[in-house]
Amino acid sequence: MSLHLQEHLSLRPYNTLAVDVRARYFVQVDSVEQLCEALRWAKAQQLEVLLLGGGSNLVLSNDFAGLVLQLNLRGIDWLENDSEQAVVRVQAGENWHEFVQWSLAQGLSGLENLSLIPGSVGAAPVQNIGAYGVETKDSVVQVQALERDSLTPVTLTAAECDFAYRDSVFKQQSNRWVITSVDFRLSRTPELKLGYGPIQSWLTEQGIDAPTAMDVSRAVMAIRQSKLPDPAQLANTGSFFKNPIVSAAQAQRLQHEFPQLVSYPMADGQVKLAAGWLIEQAGWKGFRQGDAGVHAQQALVLVNYGQATGRDILELASRIQADINQRFAVQLEIEPVVYR
Repeated sequence: MSLHLQEHLSLRPYNTLAVDVRARYFVQVDSVEQLCEALRWAKAQQLEVLLLGGGSNLVLSNDFAGLVLQLNLRGIDWLENDSEQAVVRVQAGENWHEFVQWSLAQGLSGLENLSLIPGSVGAAPVQNIGAYGVETKDSVVQVQALERDSLTPVTLTAAECDFAYRDSVFKQQSNRWVITSVDFRLSRTPELKLGYGPIQSWLTEQGIDAPTAMDVSRAVMAIRQSKLPDPAQLANTGSFFKNPIVSAAQAQRLQHEFPQLVSYPMADGQVKLAAGWLIEQAGWKGFRQGDAGVHAQQALVLVNYGQATGRDILELASRIQADINQRFAVQLEIEPVVYR
């Protein structure tokens, strides 16, 4: 076997929540060939497989008795490139933020609002990561993946990925595929998304009247750094809850009772509520329960102050969900993937 298997390895360095659980087996793969070999080995041993990218959207509540497989596939290839646009194929193990900055350096726009989101490129379509009015699906052309059972390579178009808010077919059928690379179509003529107030406010403060895509990226990074803790300094998974989507009638009722409610009308007539606002209004911002807590600057982020377990974080999340449901009749849904 060419794989370098490690046993009983602590996963604390491999998840941004810094939860100290152990993997029975752990392996890093640098090629599709190694990926296939690892999956064949796990199948022969009848082991469950946990795919790991940057570990930034993951809550581990127990030791993992199977094989933890970290994808380190690297590389960016040009598929199309002209004066108007480009299509690039990005390997799943590339760091997401570094890819966004690379695209901007090439004069390509479309991903600037997604700057500084932690994680890997391969994980981005799974959650259909999004921020400030932009989602991964807006730029994805197709996704290359490996069908786990047959080890057959497949290509899914953007439509076949079944993208939705923080969702995709890869999340719905989490044990079916392993994403190996993603094709993105990016533009050389920026169509900047400046609809979120904080971005425009930052640009105005900087005296930028005609922003570039790079300016928008800098604005997003400054906003995120001012509100969100760096996982290297304070362990977290980023936004812990999805922004709930409710009917227009329910949003209207809530707006009447809570005039300062932060909400965003959607194209289908429903309304997206700001989960962070709900949590803050309920008094949870800055709350701490042992080493599990709610960030003092951003109520949407749960943090590990040192020795919190995954179960500690989930218990706190459950308390918050119950309280928000009681106060606002709104059910919050956890955004990270949870392994219990």
